[in-house]
Amino acid sequence: VEKRSSVLRRGLYLGLVNMIVVLSLHIVHTISNTSAVHLAPTVTNCIFAFFGGVFASLLLLAISPIMEALFNYTTNIQLLELANMNHPLLREMIVRAPGSYLHSQLVGTLSEAGTRAIGGNSLLARVGSYYHDIGKMKKPLYFIENQKGENPHDTLAPSMSALIIEAHVKDGMEMAKEYNLPVQIANFIPEHQGTKLIGYFYHKALKDAGDQKDKIDEKDYRYKGPRPQTRESGVVMLSDTIEAAVRSMPDKSPQKIRTQVEKLVNMHFVDGQLDECDLTLRDLHLIVDAFVKILIGVYHQRVEYPEASKNKPEIENDELKHEPETKDSDSQPSSKANNISPLFKEKR
Repeated sequence: VEKRSSVLRRGLYLGLVNMIVVLSLHIVHTISNTSAVHLAPTVTNCIFAFFGGVFASLLLLAISPIMEALFNYTTNIQLLELANMNHPLLREMIVRAPGSYLHSQLVGTLSEAGTRAIGGNSLLARVGSYYHDIGKMKKPLYFIENQKGENPHDTLAPSMSALIIEAHVKDGMEMAKEYNLPVQIANFIPEHQGTKLIGYFYHKALKDAGDQKDKIDEKDYRYKGPRPQTRESGVVMLSDTIEAAVRSMPDKSPQKIRTQVEKLVNMHFVDGQLDECDLTLRDLHLIVDAFVKILIGVYHQRVEYPEASKNKPEIENDELKHEPETKDSDSQPSSKANNISPLFKEKR
């Protein structure tokens, strides 16, 4: 059920069924007792039967918020309310971290398509995507999608940068508690990162360490988890990384997009990030196909009009120039993924 009107409609159907049952019982009773039909009580009972069904639906709508709170259960109706772009958290996010907001919207589109392809709860995945990065509102300028030229990480040690990036998970959980987000939605905040490596800063720390690389502990540059526990959060983890990576690609041809998507899904699989969320190999192939279809539509090539090409200035890609991608694409599975056979063979 995704609309309150659907509950009321079912109440009307229930009322009609009640009327038919009551009328049938009256007819059977009359025939078995060979007595005259008393019209008044029959009509009265049918009316009560009809409004009993309607009242049941109204009662369900009235007590459902209480039941959701008592049993910590999130209904589709509540998810639709959270998907409203006028929710206070989303309104605040578009002002404080507009880049993260737009990223979350596209992640939601990818997650919805990927989850629908495997028969999961696509609405839950979409809404979870909207809120998975709310913690970035605390320090928005430390994430590349919100930066306007200057990168504050340029003046920080890699270990400090990694701590700031990782902190958006803790900040997000605090905000979820403050705004009373359902547990099923709040779980997307830590699970979409799992125990991934904050790759750029880890490798930068190794480079800066020189001959003392053994003093750099990989655990200090990994998220604390947990890994995705549901198929929906597993899909959100994949779409989060893939959206960021594809957006930064200079060549967004369909074949390049598919290659990148397959590579990143394989890396997460090999790194064990998907071990606890029941995604099968067949699911992963379906997810890849769904992602590729959406991304090709988003980044399709356009005709360059002659008028627009005259005196066109050359523009540097600041996003590529300003690596690291201090967002979720920083969180890469370990490099061991490159040494293991991929899940996806190159299509020719």
